[in-house]
Amino acid sequence: MSETSILAGPSLRRLRKREGLTQAAMAASLGISPSYLNLIERNQRPLSARVLVQAIERFDFDPGSLREDEAIGGVDGLARRMADKRFADLGIDREELQEFLAAAPQAAAAFARLYDNSHPDAERADDPAGEARRAIERWQNHFADLDHVAEDLADELRLSRGDISAALIERLREKHRLAVRILPADVVPGLVHRLDLHARQLQLSEMLGGAARRFQIARQIASLEQRDAIDTVVEGGNLTSPEARQIFREHVTDYIALALLMPYRRFLRACEQTGYDLSILVRRFTVSFDQLAQRLTTLQRVGERGLPFFCAHFDRAGSMLQFTAGASGAVYPLESARRPQWVAYATFERRGALLTQSVTFGEGEAGPRHWFNLARTIEDDGVAFYSRRAIVLGLEARFSEQLIQSQAIALGPLDAASPEGTPVP
Repeated sequence: MSETSILAGPSLRRLRKREGLTQAAMAASLGISPSYLNLIERNQRPLSARVLVQAIERFDFDPGSLREDEAIGGVDGLARRMADKRFADLGIDREELQEFLAAAPQAAAAFARLYDNSHPDAERADDPAGEARRAIERWQNHFADLDHVAEDLADELRLSRGDISAALIERLREKHRLAVRILPADVVPGLVHRLDLHARQLQLSEMLGGAARRFQIARQIASLEQRDAIDTVVEGGNLTSPEARQIFREHVTDYIALALLMPYRRFLRACEQTGYDLSILVRRFTVSFDQLAQRLTTLQRVGERGLPFFCAHFDRAGSMLQFTAGASGAVYPLESARRPQWVAYATFERRGALLTQSVTFGEGEAGPRHWFNLARTIEDDGVAFYSRRAIVLGLEARFSEQLIQSQAIALGPLDAASPEGTPVP
């Protein structure tokens, strides 16, 4: 069996300099020749598993440093930053970005940090929503520890069987001495939920549908039981403003609630077994379409990865209300995709229909890419401030053959991609 190997020259070179060793001295400690170490440091030879173990044992080497590029979102994170119009004349392609990240990851991280703190447009750090979104992008909207916590809790509550609502309500009652009370809309005007600790009640508006009620109960459980885990993730975001931290905290709390309703391993298995059939998944997990769409952007567990979706919400005027890139590599704010023929706008004329589209966009990145999009409208769910919106799920067309929704569509070559929406029965 061949050894697992990776390119890790910069990390090994920094380790040698930290220890104050020459290449000859370090090579002797690792049991390799100086010339071979030189090749490893220049990324001309991989770091084998045997040499990695030697480095860990002899120099207290942290293997986590080999994934240091994750902090800036990897190649996709660099591509998002290089899409800035200030760099448009340089013609930097994806291959160059891969070489830059492999050869000088710390320099790439320095560039990313400088860019994130000096962006001249609306996406500055003084925009709390933008700052929070960039933190989510650094994680690719996958928080592994939170997913494991939610899976354990789902198993404890046995959410795969019986009445999910009853199990969640019972958890609140038994562990937290909180009852769930549904209140008339005129009692909580404009509100979705309210926690009344004096009355020991989680109060929900009668206008919320079943899926929205279950989500709010799951969210309250997450907030009460996983405060430390949430705090840890929020602190790791290194956000500069209280407003950004609060937005990020809300997202992370929502994340646990969705992971509780759709536990990772069972949800991914259902996706793969059904060909990501959205209608079946909505019914099987008794969630809403928007809850399902958001969960689909999170499936990046190491060794158990799902498809890399992005998710975008639009109002009828074409304003983007929410965007989650996940691991898709799609670049906010999808400017090159948002032309009148884009499927997001067609959904408002075909209320509730699931539309599909094969299209190219991504100008300003390393080059336009071929995408497969699914879109439909969702209703206001009875809450006064929540109007009808369109949700677009997208992923690169090269992955779309795994989707049942793409089977009747001829995707064709990249230059033949159509901007027109096609309804799915």
